[in-house]
Amino acid sequence: MAKVADAIVVDHLRVVRGDRVVLADLGVHVPTGEVVGLLGPSGGGKSTLMRAIVGVQRVESGQVTVLGEPAGSPGLRRRVGYVTQSPSVYADLSVRHNLAYFATVLGADRGAVDRAIESVDLTSHADARVGRLSGGQQSRVSLAAALVGDPEVLVLDEPTVGLDPVLRRDLWGLFRRLAHEEGRTLLVSSHVMDEATRCDRLLLLREGEILSDSTLPELLTRTGAADAEHAFLSLVDDAARWGGGRP
Repeated sequence: MAKVADAIVVDHLRVVRGDRVVLADLGVHVPTGEVVGLLGPSGGGKSTLMRAIVGVQRVESGQVTVLGEPAGSPGLRRRVGYVTQSPSVYADLSVRHNLAYFATVLGADRGAVDRAIESVDLTSHADARVGRLSGGQQSRVSLAAALVGDPEVLVLDEPTVGLDPVLRRDLWGLFRRLAHEEGRTLLVSSHVMDEATRCDRLLLLREGEILSDSTLPELLTRTGAADAEHAFLSLVDDAARWGGGRP
């Protein structure tokens, strides 16, 4: 199947919860085959945007297209993998039994389980009960569950939160391998600004608004900042001076 230039296209997306506008008029493109970081403080709309991309968020208006199809379309069931902040696997089952279950749900072949386990480097723990694994290992099991269907797009919501620096480094190494060696598209959210250095492209989101969509070098050049955190703060200050909106 031919690849599209942008795996994800969000156009004039508006999401309202109660009396609060979470996303007012958001537009963004995510290029195919890249690791794109969705960075910003908690409560800024990152999870809402990701839920809209995988088709589980009620939207008021706008369009979200993934791999050329409307978000949530039946045809995207196996083509899009989604990993939530909390572990999305069964603690009382082994790694292998968890993945076998998800493979059955997705109609994947029997070899998909072993391939997914190998992809996240858990072959030596394949028969271990998930509840007995470390936090980092459990995160990798959740990622493996998303990989069972051999998705072209992976949407990962705060996958490294609460992990130690070594585990964070290892997971980001895996994300880059999935994109650069296997050609998958990854949208990875985080509120940790130093993870910006691990992404091909950055989306900085605050209060439901994209403050920047660029590579890290482009962002640093634009703001004159030394790192992503100071660049983000610079953009926030500029937005405040301009009374909201992208400066």
